[in-house]
Amino acid sequence: MSLSSSHLRSTSPSDAPCRHSGVLSGCAIIVRGQPRGGPPPERQINLSNIRTGAMARRAAQGQPDTKDTPDEPWAFQAREFLRKKLIGKEVCFTVEIKTSLGREYGMVYLGKDTSGENIAESLVNEGLATVRREGIRGNNPEQARLCELEDQSKASKKGMWSEGGGTHTIRDIKYTIENPRNFVDSLHQKPINAIIEHVRDGSVVRALLLPDYYLVTVMLSGIKCPTFKREADGTETPEPFAAEAKFFTESRLLQRDVQIILESCPNQVILGTILHPNGNITELLLKEGFARCVDWSMAVYTQGAEKLRAAERSAKERKVRIWKDYVAPTANLDQKDRQFVAKVMQVINADAMVVKLNSGEYKTIHLSSIRPPRIEGEEKNKDKDKRFRPLYDIPYMFEAREFLRKKLIGKKVNVTVDYIRAATGPGEGTPAFAERTCATVTIGGINIAEALVSKGLATVIRYRQDDDQRSSHYDELLAAEARYTFSRTGIECPRSSRNLPGGIQVAEPFSDEAMLFTKELVLQREVEVEVESMDKAGNFIGWLHIEGVNLSVALVENALSKVHFTAERSAYYKTLVTAEEACRQRKEKIWANYEEKPVEEVVHLSEEKERVANYRPVYVTEIADTLHFYAQDVETGTCQLESLMETMRAEIAAHPPVEGSYSARRGDYCLAKFADGEWYRARVEKVESPAKVHVFYIDYGNREVVSSTRLAAMPPAFSTRTLPAQATEYTFAFIQVPQDEDARADVVDCVVRDIQNSQCMLNVEYSGATCPHVTLLFGDTKEDVGLGLVKEGLVMVDVRKEKHLQKMVRDKYGVDDGRVRLWYMQQSQCSVTEM
Repeated sequence: MSLSSSHLRSTSPSDAPCRHSGVLSGCAIIVRGQPRGGPPPERQINLSNIRTGAMARRAAQGQPDTKDTPDEPWAFQAREFLRKKLIGKEVCFTVEIKTSLGREYGMVYLGKDTSGENIAESLVNEGLATVRREGIRGNNPEQARLCELEDQSKASKKGMWSEGGGTHTIRDIKYTIENPRNFVDSLHQKPINAIIEHVRDGSVVRALLLPDYYLVTVMLSGIKCPTFKREADGTETPEPFAAEAKFFTESRLLQRDVQIILESCPNQVILGTILHPNGNITELLLKEGFARCVDWSMAVYTQGAEKLRAAERSAKERKVRIWKDYVAPTANLDQKDRQFVAKVMQVINADAMVVKLNSGEYKTIHLSSIRPPRIEGEEKNKDKDKRFRPLYDIPYMFEAREFLRKKLIGKKVNVTVDYIRAATGPGEGTPAFAERTCATVTIGGINIAEALVSKGLATVIRYRQDDDQRSSHYDELLAAEARYTFSRTGIECPRSSRNLPGGIQVAEPFSDEAMLFTKELVLQREVEVEVESMDKAGNFIGWLHIEGVNLSVALVENALSKVHFTAERSAYYKTLVTAEEACRQRKEKIWANYEEKPVEEVVHLSEEKERVANYRPVYVTEIADTLHFYAQDVETGTCQLESLMETMRAEIAAHPPVEGSYSARRGDYCLAKFADGEWYRARVEKVESPAKVHVFYIDYGNREVVSSTRLAAMPPAFSTRTLPAQATEYTFAFIQVPQDEDARADVVDCVVRDIQNSQCMLNVEYSGATCPHVTLLFGDTKEDVGLGLVKEGLVMVDVRKEKHLQKMVRDKYGVDDGRVRLWYMQQSQCSVTEM
């Protein structure tokens, strides 16, 4: 049983069990007792008689004379050795010395008593620590044991005693990222390995991204925990449950190996989701009442916003922690008054209607969380003498009312009351409103408020974060509204100034010019929108054209924007790059300070007119029904793939993925468990449902339909950046695939028997629409596979128009264009005669 640290004696050597909380370095750890009524106090224990390298330290902020201090050799390795061995484990320690400053030195043992593993001895034995021999007493057996282990480690050349000095063990830590938004975008929301180094509060952490050692602050997407407010004198005042929320996150994530999905970067704030084998910390914080949902960042949450709302709802219903005084908006209503079926008798305007209940009572219902069209700004003050008719004088008010009238009048609808808006008295410039019943109205499964918003006939009301009087389908309303927001793809414009929590962000050069250029070109003009994709918030991303002019290209041509890497997949990429290069050469506007990099001379080779035979060994892994096949290059990839698969499977065995934690999306790279029970790299080709996900195994070429429970996120260390997909698609050159299904099946069966899972020799003859056309030779006999199919009468020859290829067809297959079809007809006639 673990004890609170308040029970640990330090005046004399003693032992007591506690829970290990963190590792500061290779010879200093943080321990905690068991929590009792709140977070337990921490205690730092420094290992006696040994010394390890100092960890890297960032220069003090606001002191320009200080510099970053790098790791000492083997310092990080010693820290990692302790972290992996101790974090979250129960340890026992004895305090030998306590200095006047309160610093405690002692011995730490793994387990409940001193019979466990001596941590200091393990560090010395691995060559990760040196013994402080200046303080050794000859009659101390523990110190003598340390000296003996150090001598053995030196003799074995372990760790710091190995040759080379240990410079390779020093990390290159990146404390800052020049362009956080580009950095986040470049990761494409793929999970990356990380270590949580610090917890600022329950929903903000500092993480070390691996393997490149980026140290970044990550705010959990979709939630916010109580924080610690900094006072004018520098002290921090915790909000209610702030300390408990921080401890909840610390005890589960601090210095743990996790995976992080970096999801967005608004205003230089990196938003992400932390995945741990034991669960999703975002959902756990909500469920335990340590956090509340945040609308502005929930839109980028990749694991399903409905899960967060459900977790928050559970905490509200149980009234735990921050929700201990929570009262539901409809708490005073009976169940029959919360949900009922009624008939629409009158549509008042775009957000209000009169319904008739089964009891015969008439009731006015307002649609929750939406606002009908209205006049704002100077338009309100125009034509004061004119009789104002809102239904006809407010743009789109009549269309919105008519939309509801045609859909609902005289029909029965399902009504779910979300909240009762209290009556308000008249104020300065504010009319009086009677009490209003606000509800979600559906007909045939369609949310009427969402339909209005999706057609641009209403807007969604924004609330204070602590205002729970909102639609029960608020997220769907926001998503519907966001679908009318459009973002340009392929370019990156200078940013305008904006207000941030830490002050005003200074505008980038030429941001105002770029804004004015866009306004003058497209504001209130009729344009054409070419949608290319959609982001997580439901915003359209694509190209905007006005009178034949592509706005993205126009901005780049006028040196007001740079080409973004997202343009590489588009048809406008070459145009954008050409325009950008011209502006660079002129050093115009945003390119005024551009320095051209030296360009290496490129030698252009003339096209080879003769057939080139350059056969290389390949391993055929899959034959498709179309007679295309997939092969791995033996010389460049097979060994690397085997090594990667071995490492990947060892990693999975050590850290198994959480079943069902992966959300499949078309085009994503992932890991898939094949029928043999092993994990392979794959790409998602189609998602029918969570139970039916179509995947393509990128290293072998085969396809399969699997459940999402057999899928997992692909760690960056095993991504296509580390090793490209090894299965390359090919098809046979000079061969026409039979159109008849039975005939084609015979050919495929023959090829499968002959070459699948065997090594062959391959030569690329010419390019095709989808893949290279090749000649394939058997690995042992060096006979031509395609020629064998022709000789067996399974396929006919496809004569090419290129002269050098026509010569090969004549020499190899003994036919020309006029004789090929005659030969095929003769073969067919022979088959009929035999039948």
